[in-house]
Amino acid sequence: MTKRTKRMLIMLGAVVLLIALLALGFFLHIRQLMASSPKPAPQTVSATTIRKADWQPHLASVGTLVAVRGVDVTSEIAGLVRSIHFKSGQEVTAGQVLVQLNADADLAQLRALEAAAELAASVLARDRQQFAVQAISQAQIDSDLADVKSRKALAAQQAALVDKKTIRAPFAGKLGITTVNPGQYLNPGDKIVTLQTIDPIYVDFYIPQKQLGGLQVGQALKLSSDAHADTAFAGKVSAISSKVDPATRNVQVEATVANPQRRLLPGMFANVHVEVGAKKQYLTLPQTAITYNPYSSTVFVVHPAPVPASRAAAPGSAGPAAPPPKAGELVVRQVFVTTGETRGDQVAVLTGLSEGQQVVTSGQIKLKNGSPVVISNVVEPRNNPQPTPQEH
Repeated sequence: MTKRTKRMLIMLGAVVLLIALLALGFFLHIRQLMASSPKPAPQTVSATTIRKADWQPHLASVGTLVAVRGVDVTSEIAGLVRSIHFKSGQEVTAGQVLVQLNADADLAQLRALEAAAELAASVLARDRQQFAVQAISQAQIDSDLADVKSRKALAAQQAALVDKKTIRAPFAGKLGITTVNPGQYLNPGDKIVTLQTIDPIYVDFYIPQKQLGGLQVGQALKLSSDAHADTAFAGKVSAISSKVDPATRNVQVEATVANPQRRLLPGMFANVHVEVGAKKQYLTLPQTAITYNPYSSTVFVVHPAPVPASRAAAPGSAGPAAPPPKAGELVVRQVFVTTGETRGDQVAVLTGLSEGQQVVTSGQIKLKNGSPVVISNVVEPRNNPQPTPQEH
């Protein structure tokens, strides 16, 4: 090997060694920068501890309130209103007089028919005396008797006509608002006032046929209405239809609800919850704690960060090792869960969690596996099994 070749090899080795030293220095510098870079700041989230809760299975539906008895009070015959004996919205009893129509001419006609009936009865009595002495025939007595019955029937017919001029409440209940005034002429069938029996009151609703097996007469239910959002009304199933609607495959159900304060009115819609089966225990979370994805549902579980054993920097390394997690620092772990039924703001968790675990309820959008967190429950998501509308 010539001297020139040896010099070239030495120069090439020196260049390679220089490049290797530069690369090692650059790598150690980057490693030192990464080790000294600040850790991500903890994210502030709210969290709750998952617990078991009694869960009453129920069927939910939307129903319509219907009066036990309801009718528009009308006049059977025409007449002029003489007097009104009620006020709008009044409670009335069965048979109470509501409206009196003018019946002067009818009463006069009734008295004339009653007088004719009395005369026919007197004639029958005298003819019977004469028949006793064989002064008249049996045919005359029969004619007199028929005449008495006919005149009494005419008087009874007129009395019924007079009675129709007095319009009474057909049953006890609460009246609506009337627009009829004294002096007004009523035709047959004209509406006078609405009368409704609303204590108790019915609620009619529909349920799918697949839920029919869990329903029977006498089951308890709860009813709520947006008119009284803070009140739950108790009732019981009183009747189940004998057929299923072939168009919708739903069955009609009727329930009876106590309404002593008359707060529920016919025509209102109501949310109905029928209790079915025995109570069960489920792990429950606020629905805001669940992140729903096409592939599965997830939650973030909070737990203390693992603290590894401290160790010195590796020989030949530049700078200290990355700082270990602090004792007591909280981090999160994403967990897949299976959810079940919902109840108000709550959802039942069937698999994936165990009682006592702490779960993030808000702030999940800024988290990933291993993210450090700080828990602040100053503002917590709603977790009410029976929420009501809130005014803003």
